[in-house]
Amino acid sequence: MKERPATTLDSRAVHQGRAFSTSQDRVRLPHGREATMDVVRHSASAILVPMPDPGRVILVRQYRYAVDRWIWELPAGNVEPGEDPEAAARRECAEETGWSAETVERIGAFYPSPGYCDEVMIFYRLTGLTAASGLALDADEVLEPRTFTLDEARRMIAEGPVADMKTALGLRLVQARPALI
Repeated sequence: MKERPATTLDSRAVHQGRAFSTSQDRVRLPHGREATMDVVRHSASAILVPMPDPGRVILVRQYRYAVDRWIWELPAGNVEPGEDPEAAARRECAEETGWSAETVERIGAFYPSPGYCDEVMIFYRLTGLTAASGLALDADEVLEPRTFTLDEARRMIAEGPVADMKTALGLRLVQARPALI
């Protein structure tokens, strides 16, 4: 059976913010029926797995207002309009960890919530780390980087200090594809 895309019949902007926008779209779905769909529009994001050596990873402890708690997570950031995702990974690594990467390897790309959001998260393993000029945080970022062994980071998933899916998945991706020594 040949797949065909949905057809957008009408789109209405509902919200325009700094981090994302939302729209309400009237569409004709691939099977021919019409429906109204609410969609969060979000730029792609680069998810970093910075590894100072094959057995260690840098996580950042970050305050997340939406869940009103501090969590340990992989550093990440938006891919700016017109920016190459690998360049975004390099930029975010320096900004959020204080390290520059010699090697940036794409290890996967996933939609975190495809039922209502178009964001794609692109995962990168960063190796060959050297000290950069220090952190360069955005105004809404409150974070601190720290290096953990992979075993420590994985335990943190089970124990709760790591509570976001991108970090759990990113740590799994480097487990499934170990770095070359």
